Amino acid sequence: MSTTLAPRPYESYVYAYPHKTAYRPLEDRPALRGLWAAERKDALSLYLHIPFCEVRCGFCNLFTRIGAPDELTTRYLDALDRQATAVRDALGDSGTDSVRFAAAAFGGGTPTYLDADELDRLCDIAEKRMGADLRAVPLSVETSPATATADRLAVLAERGATRLSIGVQSFVDAEAKAAVRPQRRAEVEAALGRVRDARIPVLNIDLIYGIDGQTEASWRHSLDAALAWRPEELYLYPLYVRPLTGLGRLGAGGDSAWDGQRLRLYRQGRDHLLARGYEQRSMRMFRRPDIPFQDAGADDYACQTDGMIGLGCGARSYTSALHYSFDYAVDMREIRAIIDTYTATEDFSRAEVGRRIDGDEARRRHLLQSLLQAGGMTEAGYRERFGSGPGEDFPAELARFAALGWLDESAPTGLLRLSPEGLAYSDALGPALFSPAVRASMAAYERK
Repeated sequence: MSTTLAPRPYESYVYAYPHKTAYRPLEDRPALRGLWAAERKDALSLYLHIPFCEVRCGFCNLFTRIGAPDELTTRYLDALDRQATAVRDALGDSGTDSVRFAAAAFGGGTPTYLDADELDRLCDIAEKRMGADLRAVPLSVETSPATATADRLAVLAERGATRLSIGVQSFVDAEAKAAVRPQRRAEVEAALGRVRDARIPVLNIDLIYGIDGQTEASWRHSLDAALAWRPEELYLYPLYVRPLTGLGRLGAGGDSAWDGQRLRLYRQGRDHLLARGYEQRSMRMFRRPDIPFQDAGADDYACQTDGMIGLGCGARSYTSALHYSFDYAVDMREIRAIIDTYTATEDFSRAEVGRRIDGDEARRRHLLQSLLQAGGMTEAGYRERFGSGPGEDFPAELARFAALGWLDESAPTGLLRLSPEGLAYSDALGPALFSPAVRASMAAYERK
């Protein structure tokens, strides 16, 4: 057992690297056609971002706004259509370089904020403009209890959705209120019933631990309420209180006692799901082992090998040399302004905001996002891609992780894998692999 003092377990949730706060305006505004010219395009991922919600939860720092007045959803879909047309043209399609999508996802925000006809149009943009065959690839869609209506779900099921992820967060009304998420359990249960009636193959339920007033008993109550629906997947998220969010303005969270509470609840939730036959895929993700692979959603990370096409003003795109997006904000007024600018844009042929990815950053990203998966990373695969081993490139970091007891000493030779304690500390391990340059850019970012 390590005697090295462990860091705090909840520094940052790393779902993509580098984070958008490390992006900056691109002075040369490179043309997308040039960016994608030399990239592999035979197994791309497609992501469409819908930045609208009926309410904004107190913990949320995602790029989304409340409501969409004055036909804003129509204008947004018009802009999304223009962007898709420009991006598809930039990708080209010739001979062995033909474009093929291997996975698709609609996120936000809340994609099902759109009505049924608008969701049909969203699918048309993915299929007719981008060329993604939604019935032939895994399609994951995010929803909320209030917007998971029968007509919307019917559209998604008919258009090929294989996975629906619903943000429940808690089945205890008082806890939902404490998280500034106005909902009642009866509404949640009714929505889950409609999802099951739609027969979308994979149901994922999101739950949050660390809410003010939450206890081990109430946490187990939410876990059992979710398990009653036999979800194919469950995500267990620690609560974060971030600047400019509702809870951030209230001054909630932030001390070591809260860290201890979240860590206890994480371990309780993990053990509860493992005992009921779920497999742990990452710190957050638990999946039933009987799900056909082709129906499962993507694991808890963006692909290490790039090839991501993001459409919408909150979406990122990844090439091997550049990650790019649009401007980022958390404050509602700033988000509204960015969405208004996006809907008025006619020319989507260039990248506006992003970050260049050199060899060191590519290595960090691959190691970070592979290690955060419970299955770990083969050293041979890393060496095949980069021509060196992770121990050569990151000796100090890996030695520290080993000293902390975060690496699985029983893993087969050539497999770098986290121990159960390492998985528990994923939100400390991930940021420990950020480069000094990315850390500096994130620190210098002016929040808005």
